Amino acid sequence: MLGRFIAQSRRLSSMAVQSPEFKALFTEGLKTLTDLFAREKYELRIAGGAVRDLLAGKQPHDVDFATTATPDQMKDLFLKEGIRLINNKGEKHGTVTARINHQNFEVTTLRVDLRTDGRHAEVEFTTDWEQDAERRDLTINSMFLGFDGTLYDYFNGYEDLKNRRIRFVGDPAKRIQEDYLRILRYLRFYGRIAERSGDHSPSTLEAIRESAPGLGGISGERIWVELKKILEGNHVNHLIQLIYQLGVAPHIGLPENGNLEEFSRVCSQAEHLSPKPMTLLTALFSRPDGIQKLDLRLKISREEKGLALFLLKERKELTVDRAESEPLKPYQDYVIDSREPDAHKKVCELLKYQGEERLLTQMEQWTLPRFPISGHDLRRMGICSGKEMGRILQELKERWKESGYRADKEELLNSVSRSEGTE
Repeated sequence: MLGRFIAQSRRLSSMAVQSPEFKALFTEGLKTLTDLFAREKYELRIAGGAVRDLLAGKQPHDVDFATTATPDQMKDLFLKEGIRLINNKGEKHGTVTARINHQNFEVTTLRVDLRTDGRHAEVEFTTDWEQDAERRDLTINSMFLGFDGTLYDYFNGYEDLKNRRIRFVGDPAKRIQEDYLRILRYLRFYGRIAERSGDHSPSTLEAIRESAPGLGGISGERIWVELKKILEGNHVNHLIQLIYQLGVAPHIGLPENGNLEEFSRVCSQAEHLSPKPMTLLTALFSRPDGIQKLDLRLKISREEKGLALFLLKERKELTVDRAESEPLKPYQDYVIDSREPDAHKKVCELLKYQGEERLLTQMEQWTLPRFPISGHDLRRMGICSGKEMGRILQELKERWKESGYRADKEELLNSVSRSEGTE
C-alpha cells in the first residue's frame, strides 16, 4: 500500500511525504548531516531506491543521498567538523561516505555522464537535479526527496510506481547502452513491482534484444547479483522465458538450449515454497558440465554449485515412492548416510524442486537422529579387526535405519553374534 501524502502544485510532479517510514529516518546522525549541509547552503536530498521504497510504504534498508556540493567541498566540510570519512573508492564518481553517530552516510554529488562504454562512465559534476535524474535507469529510481517531505519527480516515477509500471528514463536503448546491466535491473524491478506478466513496451523489448550481447562484457559477479534477485521475485517463469526469447541467456552463462519446459514446471510447483535461486535455475540444466560453465561465467559460491550438482544428480534418483508407508524415509536415509554437513538443507531444496510440500514440512521439522553404536562398543565385545568392525557397523546401521531409527544400543548389540569377534 502506498504511503500517505499531501499533494502540492509545482512545475514538476511533487508532493509532501507524511509517512511514519519517512519520519523514522530522522536519527541524530541524519539531523547532524542535514544541519551541516544547510549551514553551508549546499542542497541535500534523499535519492533513488530509498525514495521509491518510502513511496511504497516500505522502510528502506539503505538510504543514499545526493547533493550540489562537490566531493572536495564535502570533504572540507566533514573534516572541519572532525567527522570521519571512510571508503574513498567512490570519490572519483562523486561519492563521499561519512561516519556520524555510528551511522554511515553515503552522499553523491549530482552528475551527468560524459562518456560511457556500457560498463563504466566518465562523469561531470552538476548542480542541476533534473540532469542527474535523467541519467538514472528507471523512472521509479529517478526521484528525490527533500527533508521537508517534498518529492521531486521529473519523469513521472510516482505515477509509474502507483500504476506498477516499469519504464526507462527516456530512450530505453540509450539507457541500456550506458550500462548493459540495466537489462537485468529492468527485469528485476519488473518482478518486484509489476502486477501482471507481459506488460512491457515493444520499444523496451526491442532495445533489450538489440543490446543483449553487451552483457557479455559485464562481470559475472554483477550479473549473478541481479539474476538471483530476478529468481527471488515475482513473474519468475515469465522473466526467464523472456531472457531466452530476447537472446539474453547465452551472454549471462545460462545454457543455450535451457529446458524451459522443466523450468516452467518447477516454478509452478515450487513458487510458494521459497526455493533458493539456484534450486529454480538448476531446472534449466541437463548436464553437470553446464553447471561448470555457469560457475566459470558467474563465479557462483561453492555452496550454490554443490546444490546445483546435487539437484541435477538426485532429482530423478531420490524420489517419493507412493507405495511406501513412509515416503519421507529415502530422503532421511540419504541425510543419515551423507557425510556432507549441509545434506539436510540440500534435501529440503530437492523437495521444493519436486513440489513435495507435505514432505518438505516434515523434513524441515525432522531432527537428525544419532546412530547409537560406535567402534568402541564393538571393541568391548571383542571385535578388533578394523575390516570386520566396519562391516558390522554398516550392518547395524542398516538395521537401525530399517527400524525407523528407533532401535536402541542394547537391541542392536544383542543382534551381533559374539562369535563374530573371535577367530
